[in-house]
Amino acid sequence: MTYVIGLDVGGTFTDAVAADSSGALYTAKTPSTPPDFACGFENALDLLASQAGLTTGELLARTSHVAHGTTAALNALVTGDVATVGFLTTRGHGDAITIMNVEGRYLGLSPHEAQDTLRTRKPDPLVARSLRCEVTERIDRDGRVVVPLDEDEVRAHLREMVAQGVSALAVSLLWSFRNQAHELRIRELAREEAPDLYVTLSSELTPRIREFARAATTIMNAQVGPTLRAYLDPLERRLRDRGLAGPLLVMQGSGGTVSARKAPEVAITTVGSVLTGGVVGAARLAEQLGHPNVVSTDVGGTTFLVGLIVDGRPVSTAGTVLNQHPINTPALRVHAIGSGGGAIAAVDAGGNLRVGPNSAGARPGPACYGQGGLSPTVTDADLVVGILNPDFFLGGRQPLSRELAEKALLEQVGRPLGLDAEGAAAAVFAVQNGQTGDLVRKVVVEAGHDPRDFVVYAFGGAGPMHSFAYAAELGARRLVVPLGPTAGVFSAYGLAASGVTVSAELSDPAPLPLDPARVQANFDALTARVRTALADQELDFTSVVLRREVDARYGPQISEVTTPVADGPFDEAAVAAVGDAFEAQYARQFGAGTGYREAGIQVITYRVHGVGTLPVDPALPTPPPAAVKVEEARKGSRPVFLDVTRGWADTAVYDYRALGPGHVIAGPAVVEVPTTTVVIPADAEGHVDRLGNLAIHLP
Repeated sequence: MTYVIGLDVGGTFTDAVAADSSGALYTAKTPSTPPDFACGFENALDLLASQAGLTTGELLARTSHVAHGTTAALNALVTGDVATVGFLTTRGHGDAITIMNVEGRYLGLSPHEAQDTLRTRKPDPLVARSLRCEVTERIDRDGRVVVPLDEDEVRAHLREMVAQGVSALAVSLLWSFRNQAHELRIRELAREEAPDLYVTLSSELTPRIREFARAATTIMNAQVGPTLRAYLDPLERRLRDRGLAGPLLVMQGSGGTVSARKAPEVAITTVGSVLTGGVVGAARLAEQLGHPNVVSTDVGGTTFLVGLIVDGRPVSTAGTVLNQHPINTPALRVHAIGSGGGAIAAVDAGGNLRVGPNSAGARPGPACYGQGGLSPTVTDADLVVGILNPDFFLGGRQPLSRELAEKALLEQVGRPLGLDAEGAAAAVFAVQNGQTGDLVRKVVVEAGHDPRDFVVYAFGGAGPMHSFAYAAELGARRLVVPLGPTAGVFSAYGLAASGVTVSAELSDPAPLPLDPARVQANFDALTARVRTALADQELDFTSVVLRREVDARYGPQISEVTTPVADGPFDEAAVAAVGDAFEAQYARQFGAGTGYREAGIQVITYRVHGVGTLPVDPALPTPPPAAVKVEEARKGSRPVFLDVTRGWADTAVYDYRALGPGHVIAGPAVVEVPTTTVVIPADAEGHVDRLGNLAIHLP
């Protein structure tokens, strides 16, 4: 028997899924263990092995690979616990990361936030001026060497940086994306002068036009590369010592994995790793259920995540923004706010109730955990409004204290607002539902989609408790809660189901009509790089799929739209089809009639993604039909507060373990699952589908 393991380390919980080659799935959910997250990782493995009837060593010895979602790189950037980086760039361009292309004040902000100029500010430069060095060299826009690299000057700068304590080097020369010769030579010189120095070259990481974004991405990669290596190397050794036979893979923001050996070289691509597992899992489930358009929602312990699947494919982006700095690497488009189960509720100086973004995390956690936490959280509110069963949290492994939850809510929310503990809990519940509903609607509607065309998928430990409210706010009529063996650990299932993804890109700006030979040469070069990168993973793939795309724009514009490019050789007709595909994509994104062909179309960047499928490809199993009548799954009832209009209502409670395909539950009802709890609102019906999921038809 061969296994594949997906393991998602979040700020509050560590989730794990093991799938074997016969189709069986085993799951585990355990508290995360900051600051040593590897301990929680191993605890989850122990639970998986126990469920499979194996020792941990036996499980690992039979594992083809472990796919890991980690916050190591993201946490390092957010907290500033990063390597000391020196920055080398072309003479005269050292201040580009301070000027920030005149966009630093508003990068990553919404239009409303950007307009509030009194509150906007540029972030501090990624590298202090004392650690920025300019080198004499120049390559022109066509890739021709105009001024040779001054190697003696480079050596002097390297020695100066090492003397100042630099442990990582970021190299981003002005036109290196057209000719990387000077950057490659700088790395050779760095290896001679400082062999232990971690080096990132922009021409390898992100060979894309636009100087500032390319430099920022390269610097951030250098900041977190050593951190990620320091986390992964000992973790992989510990797994090897415990018997792991296959490789350790790390999830990337693009929705695919990369080997732990290669991950530190492209560390910035793992920043979104814990955000994307759920979207990948949702895409796999959508294939099985026949849902082309899905809103993927994940309410974990810390964050609320929203991603879209349109026409069967997760929506991606060519770049993201973190801390008002651009990251030039492909990623799934996932929107996040700090509104998870551990989000802390507080009343501000103006008497307004705020929920999040601060989180109680795994330690001390919500007040009801009884681990010393004093701040009221969403989980405390869920307990007091009656949704959570204090004796069945995590299947009964972690009892909850209603008394502690009520005390925290009363003291910090109720009294400032003139409410009792139950009123405070209802207020927190309503605010959390309101802000998650706002985000879901913004993601769907502002992208130009009709909510009625989408099915909402809700997962994460807290997602099924709140999804009825934010799905209704969106205007959706169908809601699916993935249950069965993946209940509460769906993101980990997405990790286990993901393939290995590598990407290659190059910028070669030119207006349409393009030279077919030039386009063909660009894609051929990128395809060769992708195939080499996949081979470097040293993994056995059952298949490899390549996907091509370009970033294009209308002539007067400054931003591009990523556009898929069909397979096949290029001739004049194929080049014309690229323009047609761009206009169709533009209309889908911004609305019919918004394009302006007369302005001309420019293709800026070419890109190829390669996805390698791994031997064990887990699919969700089909459970047997219901063995008992639905009434026999009912555990009883309890008062639950779900909305202001209805107030407290006696609500039926069901044990999911006794339910099966074909069962129908009328709302209002609560369905208790060992790793989560599902709310079915009044006037709605929950149907257990053929895969064991709970499909809720909303009024």
